[in-house]
Amino acid sequence: MKGFIHSIETCGTVDGPGLRYVIFTQGCLLRCQYCHNADTWEIGKGKEMTVEEIIDDVKTYLPFINASGGGITVSGGEPLLQIDFLIELFKACKKLGIHTAIDSSGGCYTAEASFQQKLNELLSYTDLILLDLKHIDEKKHRKLTGKTNQHILQFARFLSEKNVPIWIRHVLVPTITDDPNDLRSLAAFIRTLNNVEKIEILPYHKLGVYKWKALGLKYPLEGIEPPSEESMEMAQRILNGTEDTVPLT
Repeated sequence: MKGFIHSIETCGTVDGPGLRYVIFTQGCLLRCQYCHNADTWEIGKGKEMTVEEIIDDVKTYLPFINASGGGITVSGGEPLLQIDFLIELFKACKKLGIHTAIDSSGGCYTAEASFQQKLNELLSYTDLILLDLKHIDEKKHRKLTGKTNQHILQFARFLSEKNVPIWIRHVLVPTITDDPNDLRSLAAFIRTLNNVEKIEILPYHKLGVYKWKALGLKYPLEGIEPPSEESMEMAQRILNGTEDTVPLT
């Protein structure tokens, strides 16, 4: 079983608990305006790697991973586009007692029977989902990513019903995803889920802009700067439910 891999980070510290072996898969259906990995979009590209090759490499880092309470995280791109590969990879990880996590937007989630069957099998080997919720407003989500968010919210509800532990991730982009009322709506949705262990606000950054230019693409958020500390604190208060109650307008 082979996967299409964009890159690997061997000592990640921001993609789940402990030190993580982070695999960035190739291929994504969303076209997020702030994407810092635009070079992962194209499906079927990247380096082909077998499960055995990855596991052999992971083993060399296991002493550090285990000592830190870490594990393996598959990010992207969108990992669920390569669900068969993930199933075999996570099966192998579980034989070694490795904690497994998936960083996903749910952008390819579907209720189609064969996908559901494979997803349920994958989740039996998955300890944590880092769920990227880009925008709660459907129209704004379409503008931001090029796709609807309805199947993504359905994915979140599915994970809640299955009681799969999730960390919610939301990228705070000034003028795009930082409207207080949108954040309150997102917070209200998150409160309907019973499996949320953590909520992370990620500040928008411009570190991937050079990739857009290298790909010959026009970067759509020119002129937008990272959020202020005050904006980050405001978003944290709203999404974590510690804001003074302010009615939606």
